[in-house]
Order: sequence, then structure tokens, then C-alpha cells
Amino acid sequence: MRYVLASGSPRRKELLQKVIPEYEVIPAQGEENSDCIEPDKLVEELSFQKASEIFHKIFTNDTDRLVVIGADTVVSYNRRVLGKPKDRQDAVDMIKNLSGDTHAVYTGVTVYYTGEDGKEQSFTFSEETLVDVEKMSDEEIESYVATGEPDDKAGGYGVQGLFAIFIKGIRGDYYNVVGLPIARLYKEMKIHNLL
Repeated sequence: MRYVLASGSPRRKELLQKVIPEYEVIPAQGEENSDCIEPDKLVEELSFQKASEIFHKIFTNDTDRLVVIGADTVVSYNRRVLGKPKDRQDAVDMIKNLSGDTHAVYTGVTVYYTGEDGKEQSFTFSEETLVDVEKMSDEEIESYVATGEPDDKAGGYGVQGLFAIFIKGIRGDYYNVVGLPIARLYKEMKIHNLL
């Protein structure tokens, strides 16, 4: 089987190796569009768009069985989706909201593949993890944002980076917060005979 990750995220690349040791990386380039406001449905739709785009870009009839994995992660605070910060001030505002409170992280995953009969198939799921953040001072928030770590991360923080000292609890899959719920992905791929 030929496995492809439709994401350039270094964190997802590292995590996917725990499930599939050898795969290619071909990041999706399409515009991410969705009218969904529910975070779980949003990440499911965006992950489907990514996996479908790459599958249809590289599939040929003489290809081995092809398996393309797309994923999308968002942070949701009070059911409002927080994407990547537009600028440093946006990152400060996001983290002020999360400080001293609980928020949810959703990752949607789509696996788009050729079945044993050669026909294209897919399945999609999403995972939710709750994250509790310590109360942070304005100085701590400003200092964290100044590191630049929040710039390319949903919700303005990286759980595996410097922000870890402010995380007081995680309920659910830690790897889901990093960007790929690998236990669930492994289980679903086994069910569909893709491993």
C-alpha cells in the first residue's frame, strides 16, 4: 500500500510514524472553505477536503492501493472556533480567553483510500479533548507570545512546547491536542484493513 499524509505539519509527520513507519508527505494546497460553525463538523469537513484533494491529484489506475490521510485541528472556546492567530495581538487575546479556563481541541481525520475492489472509499471521524489552563498573568501571556511559538498554531499555543507549563490538565487524547489522535486512527485503520 502507498500511504500519503496530506499535511506539512511537522507534528503530524512525527505522530503518523507511530502508526505507519513509511509514508510520503504531499501537503494539500486547496483553499480551506466551510460554512460549518460546529467545531467537530468543521474539522471533519476540512480534513475530508484535504484528503480528497490529494487522493484525486495523485491517484492513477495503475497505482498500488492508495491511502491518503488528511487532518485538521481547531481550538474551541465556548463553542467558538479559534484558528491560527492573525498577528501577535490576536494571539494575546486568544490566550487571555483560555487563561484560567477549560477549552476543547478538535481534530478531524479523513482516510481516503482505494478499497480491495479498486473503488475509492473514505471514512471520517473527529476527536475531542478538553484542556484546562492555569490562570496566567498579563506578563506571562505577553512573554509567551513574544517567543513566536503561537504564530502558526490553532488557538495560539503549542501543548508540546513552552506553553506546557500552563497546562494543568488534559481530559482525552493528548496527541489529539498535538494534531493527530493516533490511537483512534490506528483503531479505525485496523477496522478498515488498511494496516
